[in-house]
Amino acid sequence: MKRIFTLLAAAVLCANVVAQDDDADYEQVLPEAAQKCVLPTSPDAIPEEAVYDDLVNAKKQIAVFQEEVVGFRECLQAAEADPDNTPGNKAAIVASFNYSVEMEERIAERFNAAVRGYKERKAAAEG
Repeated sequence: MKRIFTLLAAAVLCANVVAQDDDADYEQVLPEAAQKCVLPTSPDAIPEEAVYDDLVNAKKQIAVFQEEVVGFRECLQAAEADPDNTPGNKAAIVASFNYSVEMEERIAERFNAAVRGYKERKAAAEG
């Protein structure tokens, strides 16, 4: 978790540097090294009326996704280290990094909503 926070902080700092250069006229294009970074696919959708086994399976898939997304971000960071990157290249890398963070947040919220729904249904059945 500490590593993810550090990566997020680095992305925010990079985004601020890029945002300060508003007068620049450049095209945002991922450099070739960053194009080789593979964003993992989202885990399977969690059923609307998820049961315990669905949640356990979803949690396992999310853990795999999180491991893979760390690798994706490390790949982006390595690509960002290229001194030949243009401001547009760097902005595209930051945008890709940020998209992966947003994707991870949406997946976490989807899982948390499923868990809350499961707990609510279970409590209603017991009460």
